[in-house]
Amino acid sequence: MGVGTTLTLEAVDTPGMSDIQNIDTVGVVGAGTMGSGIAQVAATSGYTVVMHDVEESLVTEGFEAIDDSLSRLVDSEKLTEEESRRARSQITGTTDLEDLADADLVVEAVVEAVDVKQSVFADLDEICRPDAVLATNTSTISITTIASATERPEQVVGLHFMNPVPLMRGVELVVGEKTSEATVALAHDFAASLEKETWEADDKPGFVTNRILMPWLNEGIRAYDEGVASKADIDRGMKLGTNVPMGPLELADHIGLDVVLDASETLHEQLGDRYQPAYLLRRKVEAGDLGKKSGRGFYEYDD
Repeated sequence: MGVGTTLTLEAVDTPGMSDIQNIDTVGVVGAGTMGSGIAQVAATSGYTVVMHDVEESLVTEGFEAIDDSLSRLVDSEKLTEEESRRARSQITGTTDLEDLADADLVVEAVVEAVDVKQSVFADLDEICRPDAVLATNTSTISITTIASATERPEQVVGLHFMNPVPLMRGVELVVGEKTSEATVALAHDFAASLEKETWEADDKPGFVTNRILMPWLNEGIRAYDEGVASKADIDRGMKLGTNVPMGPLELADHIGLDVVLDASETLHEQLGDRYQPAYLLRRKVEAGDLGKKSGRGFYEYDD
């Protein structure tokens, strides 16, 4: 898909959205692992992308992650050098949220904390055009709660990308209490334009993926902590026994043990004891062993 590709809605049911038929500029708030990945796939698909974070160093780190990812895609012949250069040229970085004022669609990918996300959405609501759609990459927090910080809840939707964004084909589309049908249709079309496949979830705790995934990860961690098997055999058993690409301990390391803990704590608060984080998970995070990103989690990783 190139710049200027038209996403046409057959029926627009949201006041103020009648002009949203062309998505040219995508804003991304947060230049971390998820935000930089979202910026990359949007740029690769031809969109003009403005990537924001609160500090210049964080924006720089986001660009470094994008450059590394694009290089690996070229090495694996999934992109050409020209496609890589073109994608990189489509992205600009900023520490000024006002630079997202002309975005047609904004995807927020900041820390998984409701107060932080509501603050970002309140600011975006003031800055962005009235017809802009605001999406959140949250994995556990209510879309309705996030949208309540805006005057456009019908134009707020969940677009939960999977990590690593450039490689994972799935995007979980989450519908808030007031999300309009037009916004949902546009979100599906936008994900499709990134060559992603979607599934739709209601605004219930954990949605589909984390509601099912977090207990699986925590039970794998408990099994290891209780001596059921070695960590290698737990992961090997789940891969060979259920045909998943990664076992629970390896996957937790790749997600980030701090991210798994945060998601588990949120779901534990909302859904009760079956989502209680494993003791060993909490101990690992307190020790600073966060998985692949810190070089050590349940396994050790080279720099």
